[in-house]
Amino acid sequence: MLPTFDLVSPSPDRRTTLARYRQRYETELFERVIPFWETHSPDPEHEGYVNCLDRDGTVYDTTKYSWLQGRQAWIFSTLYREVEPRDEWLDIAERGVAFLREHALRPNGQVFFSLTRDGQPIYQQRKIFSECFYVMGLAGVAHAADRPDLLDEAKSMLEQIWAWAYDWSEVGRPVHEGQPEAQRLAVPMILLNLIEVVAGDDAEAYSVEIDECIERIRRHVDPDAGLVRENVRPDGTPLEGSEGRLLNPGHAIEAGWFLQHWAQRLDRPSLQKLAADVVRWSFETGWDDEHGGLFYFLDAEGEPPTKLEWFMKLWWPHTEALYAHLLNYALTGREEDWVAFEQVHDYAFEHFPDPDHGGWFGYLDREGRRTHECKGAPYKGCFHVPRGLWLCWQLLSVLEDA
Repeated sequence: MLPTFDLVSPSPDRRTTLARYRQRYETELFERVIPFWETHSPDPEHEGYVNCLDRDGTVYDTTKYSWLQGRQAWIFSTLYREVEPRDEWLDIAERGVAFLREHALRPNGQVFFSLTRDGQPIYQQRKIFSECFYVMGLAGVAHAADRPDLLDEAKSMLEQIWAWAYDWSEVGRPVHEGQPEAQRLAVPMILLNLIEVVAGDDAEAYSVEIDECIERIRRHVDPDAGLVRENVRPDGTPLEGSEGRLLNPGHAIEAGWFLQHWAQRLDRPSLQKLAADVVRWSFETGWDDEHGGLFYFLDAEGEPPTKLEWFMKLWWPHTEALYAHLLNYALTGREEDWVAFEQVHDYAFEHFPDPDHGGWFGYLDREGRRTHECKGAPYKGCFHVPRGLWLCWQLLSVLEDA
């Protein structure tokens, strides 16, 4: 997963600190987070995974969400491939993909967003993200289990998603007269990450698509203002109104490390600098100096945010920031990046892990109080936390020995 990086050589004192963090992340990932999902989520009766889990792992809703199925299949297949070939990990991953292939895929290539526990369709989104995470699960199992048939299917579906990506009328989403032309940051960033997942070490066949994704992400970046806008016009010019002013700091930070992976692989110094700056700018803008933590949404000009949940502190921006800051430090050695990593670490590990049942909580108010006790929900599954912990653990291990 990690490209070949030219990393800094930490001081002896910093290596001691790195070793302490590495142990903390190793314990949290392999003794607390993965066991929670491994124990409570797999569905032995109908395949796939139950997603809506209360604090102690009790199932409070049996609806299954396709993008959480695909993400979880990718997590367990990646652990099998990158950490240890445990049969139970591969079995969990294969069960998720089996459920998706049997129940979620429509004849036209679209993927149902939600299904009943036994696989009956409930809802179809008119976006591309369920399809993206279906492909992620396919590719993860294909690489882990040496299944070229699944990899061929993933590549074919990625080609179809690419054809739909910037015109959602192709997947049935209506276009209305007053609707401005707009590009969402989520689309090029997820496609860029998906290419990395599907292609592995052999990305040459996707060179045109990679460059297009990078260029489209650049259109969201305003280097003069130090901002990454969630929505812009297709040519990158500003979009009027609150949608054009919308900032999602966690999303921008995640896009930053996606860009950094490709900047390193392609050996593009200017892109490497931009990727690092995107992380730093978005963290500086998004951090709540009064109560700590990253805001969910902000308005670029300080106007009232139209997202009513704007002030909440969610689990996933913090796990993305942990890895993004650590990666910046590993590549540059800049102390500000290390300080930012520790700042996010202190907040995240104080507020999100559950010392009693394992796993992480997901939703806090501005002051850091939990608003929900659940560990799994329609938009929260086995993905951001284990991915972030695993990436940090892996990078800390490399730095410790650098």
